[in-house]
Amino acid sequence: MTIRLPNETERALYREILAQGGRVMFREAMQQDPEAVLGLIDLGLLVHHDTDESLTAVNPRAVGARLSTELRGAATRKLVQAERAAEQLDDLSQAYDSTPQRVDRRSEVQHVATGQQIRHRIMQIEAEMREEALALQPGGARPTPFLRQSLVRDRAFLTAGVALRTVYQPGALTHRPTVSYAASLTGAGERIRVLDEPFVRLLVFDRKVAIIPASADYRSAAFVEDPVLVALLVERFERDWARAAIVDWHALAGRPRESGVPPELTDLLAAGLTQRAIASRLGLSERTVAAHIARLREQHGAETLFQLGWLMRGGA
Repeated sequence: MTIRLPNETERALYREILAQGGRVMFREAMQQDPEAVLGLIDLGLLVHHDTDESLTAVNPRAVGARLSTELRGAATRKLVQAERAAEQLDDLSQAYDSTPQRVDRRSEVQHVATGQQIRHRIMQIEAEMREEALALQPGGARPTPFLRQSLVRDRAFLTAGVALRTVYQPGALTHRPTVSYAASLTGAGERIRVLDEPFVRLLVFDRKVAIIPASADYRSAAFVEDPVLVALLVERFERDWARAAIVDWHALAGRPRESGVPPELTDLLAAGLTQRAIASRLGLSERTVAAHIARLREQHGAETLFQLGWLMRGGA
């Protein structure tokens, strides 16, 4: 229900009738402005007397009170209708609840069947990666063609400040191309360990997307985006990472062990400065400092920045 208030013409006529004592002849008023007269009668501000064909002005307060009562009544009826609406749909609600729900999981777990499709999907994810990549790579030695491609790609990630951690099986220690590859990447900041236990291949990007095998022969993969499942897979990676052994890949590759870390950085780290403070003091980006610290942590077997600083100070 809506309220129609008198317009300016109706208000002017009403005031003129009040000026004439609040009572005029219907015929005279109609001659002056029939539309305004009928409008005021409709609003209840004028009453038409059939006996003498006259019009009488009504107190606007009374009209306002009547309109308020009507509006409150209409509002009450609407409230009652609103409460009954749910009840009137109760049978449909029960039918809906009893129907098995089909949950669309395509955006959370996507199965990819062919190697080419898997590689294409991984490349799309890597293009959006900004923070971290975790990998469990079983099978020991890595395919040589893969190593050449991966070396260029991972160096680009490390330069962009992406943290990389990988776990291999012991077979990688006796495969010279894999050892050389690992030595090059650990020198650039990647952390690569070896776990002498069976584990399943796993890739995790920015802790948002995880990739696991969908078949025993690794020919199909499941791309997982469900946050709960991804968190469980990250937990599995961290468990294996903690048990994996730190390897001196440079020594295995017969290379001089050079960390590439500025000596000033190690001094500041030993002094207890934070990563941000070190970056500010040396005029480097935080990502560059983070890469240097990653190299030092892997070299010294430090799990935390505090532990690394303690080791830099000569702690035992």
